[in-house]
Amino acid sequence: MRTMIATRTLTAALAATFLSLSGAAMADTTLPPMISVTGEATVNATPDMAQIDGGVTTDAKTAREASDANNAAMGRVLLALQGAGLAEKDYQTSRLSLSPQYANTGPNRNGPPVVSGYRASNRVTVKLRDVSKVANIIDALVAAGANDIGGIHFAVSNPSKLLDEARPKAIADARRKAEIYAKAAGVTLGDPVSISEGGAMPPMPMVRKASMDFAAAPVAPGEETLHINVSVSWAIKAA
Repeated sequence: MRTMIATRTLTAALAATFLSLSGAAMADTTLPPMISVTGEATVNATPDMAQIDGGVTTDAKTAREASDANNAAMGRVLLALQGAGLAEKDYQTSRLSLSPQYANTGPNRNGPPVVSGYRASNRVTVKLRDVSKVANIIDALVAAGANDIGGIHFAVSNPSKLLDEARPKAIADARRKAEIYAKAAGVTLGDPVSISEGGAMPPMPMVRKASMDFAAAPVAPGEETLHINVSVSWAIKAA
């Protein structure tokens, strides 16, 4: 009997200790009153890289004919890229497909579809580290037989370094907003409690669809706008 009483007493003591420690831990993790806002900023930059998507699409009666003709044409395109001085690491196959083509039969073309031929497609993505070469590379692709130039994407090679200019502005924007809220609430800002970058927003790619006469058109890279946002929390105190 005494053993059971002692066991219950020990269990109760441990439970009380646990609750005491838990209460202390919860008290320690209680966050102080604060204002949390998000600051934003942008920086403009001229693109120094470009990406071109292009390739060859070939139609033929049989799958083998379409595939062989497409392989030969794509071989000429790759040789043209080599001849233009591009390193092999700067272009790679992005899509390869072979699919049947269908046609309707019957007097009114309402019959069941039948295979009328095959279409082979091979596309390559070209990365240019000099945007001034865009028009020349498109000329080379078209001259080598590329009949499917999908578009041009302009980009900035090192956006994080450029965003260093925007980061202090984002903090200043966050403080401006926090001060407005603090004034409206009748409190003053204390020290920053936390600062976290919400993730830089990459610019939307500038895509230009192309046709066979696109090579003769001028290419303007324009300007990219890089965005950044930062979340900042300030402790607050009575005014």
